[in-house]
Amino acid sequence: MGPVPQRRPTLNDVAEAAGVAASTVSRAFTRPQRINHRTRAHVLRVAEELGYVPNPTAQALGSGRTRTIALLVPDITNPYFSGVIKGAERAAAAAGLTLVLGDTAENPTAEAELVRRLERAVDGFVISASRLTDDELRAAAERSPIALVNRATAGLGCVVADYDSGTRQIVDHLASYGHRSFVFAGGPAESWSGARRWHGLQAAAAEKGMEARRFGPYMPTLGGGPAAVDAAVASGATAVVCHNDMLAIGVMRRLAERGHRVPEDVSVVGFDDVFGAEFCQPTLTTLAERTADAGARAVEVLVQQLPHRQTEVEGPTRVLPTHLVVRGSTGPVPVRDE
Repeated sequence: MGPVPQRRPTLNDVAEAAGVAASTVSRAFTRPQRINHRTRAHVLRVAEELGYVPNPTAQALGSGRTRTIALLVPDITNPYFSGVIKGAERAAAAAGLTLVLGDTAENPTAEAELVRRLERAVDGFVISASRLTDDELRAAAERSPIALVNRATAGLGCVVADYDSGTRQIVDHLASYGHRSFVFAGGPAESWSGARRWHGLQAAAAEKGMEARRFGPYMPTLGGGPAAVDAAVASGATAVVCHNDMLAIGVMRRLAERGHRVPEDVSVVGFDDVFGAEFCQPTLTTLAERTADAGARAVEVLVQQLPHRQTEVEGPTRVLPTHLVVRGSTGPVPVRDE
């Protein structure tokens, strides 16, 4: 027979060794403000000597907090969200919190259901690119603290990218190559960022005297590319600005299948600067966002709400800078035979 596993010390073991009641040990970990600081220091020292580790479930029952937060994203396979996840995980660990991840499948119904299922199991939510309405988000925030990434809703903590400046950079870039018009291949109709991107592109195009047309909505994936390209080619577009990089890469693939060269025949621009944007052929010109910073900032905003269970966050929406990364998918407007 092998050695008998050593029994893990319990809360009662700590209480006996420290010469205090079990309830005192519990308060030392869950409600330290309710016991004398010397007593708490003594209890913690004994617990460390015994190798006692508090049960998180028991702590949650005692304190009303799970020290767990949820990060919800629309598509876990989209590389854009890897930056958000990485930043959120880093900030959660720094705050002593556990982060759980949920995929809402680009579906507002699934997103609402996931929030309902998790709201009693976590202390709050960071929701990236939420597809819920403002009213639905505010109603959810009345039950659990919420911080948003890539979405702005009045009364909630929000971290967004500077699309006004970013879209102007895109339009200025296309104009510098002689393009007089472009097509925007739009993403999901519920996408807040998609609406902001289109609004910014329209405004910047008007300033330059350029024509901007919107097609879609298309799925923000590689699979959305064929339909977007077929519409853009039929319109005679010399440039296509896509809702995100995944759609842009799908667009370039479909253009190649149809015998159109990028950028000689059609220029293509994306949003997000995801991992892989510089590895496709040609490399993708795209608007880069600080996704890891956005995830970290959103967790920080959420943590500020946790102690008092606030449902509103004071102060403006946090806006993070963007910058255009110029690569091989954009070029001069093609000279076409009349």
